[in-house]
Amino acid sequence: AGLAGCEAASYLAKKGYKVTVFEALHVAGGVLVYGIPEFRLPKDIVKKEVDSLKALGVDVETNMVIGKTLTIDELFKMGYEAVFIGSGAGLPRFMGIPGESLKGVYSANEFLTRNNLMKAFKDEYDTPIMKGKKVAVVGGGNVAIDVARTNTRCGASEVSMFCLESRDEMPAADEEVAEALEEGVNLQCGWGPKEILTENGKVTGVVFKKCLSVKDYDGRFNPTFDEDDTITVPCENVYLSIGQSIEWGNLLDGTKVELGRGNGIVADPLTYQTAEPDIFAGGDVYTGPKFAIDAIAAGKEGAISIHRFVQPHSSLVI
Repeated sequence: AGLAGCEAASYLAKKGYKVTVFEALHVAGGVLVYGIPEFRLPKDIVKKEVDSLKALGVDVETNMVIGKTLTIDELFKMGYEAVFIGSGAGLPRFMGIPGESLKGVYSANEFLTRNNLMKAFKDEYDTPIMKGKKVAVVGGGNVAIDVARTNTRCGASEVSMFCLESRDEMPAADEEVAEALEEGVNLQCGWGPKEILTENGKVTGVVFKKCLSVKDYDGRFNPTFDEDDTITVPCENVYLSIGQSIEWGNLLDGTKVELGRGNGIVADPLTYQTAEPDIFAGGDVYTGPKFAIDAIAAGKEGAISIHRFVQPHSSLVI
């Protein structure tokens, strides 16, 4: 029930199909509800969009993990004629540096989900989360900015953000960076983590090493560092926001669907149809992490292809 899935459901419902959206979490909306902070996108707006989807006749079933609660094969036996997979790329990446598994080290995914979906920022909720006064955020994208700005709202008095890239090259949008700086986030460009320090089982700081280059001669991500040029930053919590990957679990068990580069699903670039003719896919599971508008577009195009597949002799009006 993320961007791609909801867009596909909306289009098909308007075409007269009976559509069911299966969502693993207890709230529909995907990254809009668990990944984007309330101060950037009020959840009431997302709820209204989901309610509009339901008003079209779409059945949204939450707490349904396809591959565990139900299999795709069981869905077809229940009478579904086509399946669209838009489950996103929600598995955090890690670096394998010393101290990464310490208490007080969070992935961006976990931190934002606990705050956005489980309301850890509110004292009246019992969602467990450690709130530090001095925190370090690793990463230079928009998600890292969200983590940093959320920390300022969780009571952190000193939020420092470190990325490999220079200020001009970091992937975060300029306006996002400007807003973070206005809120007091300390931005340090050109540094990568070397080790997370601990004392008595708690995070005490991070050692960063100077990044000499982010990409190699061919333009591929292949950072190089000066291992002797380091700084030590005292902090209580560390947040890693260095990208996301795709986790399939048992979702594709029993299907002929193929996986390709980056563990992404292999599908036709025009129709979004997979090697299993009645299974379609779109969004981050196909492209890898990308922009919201790309997932929305994929949802619509996938739905158009489903319409063609289910009713090949019908007149198609976009």
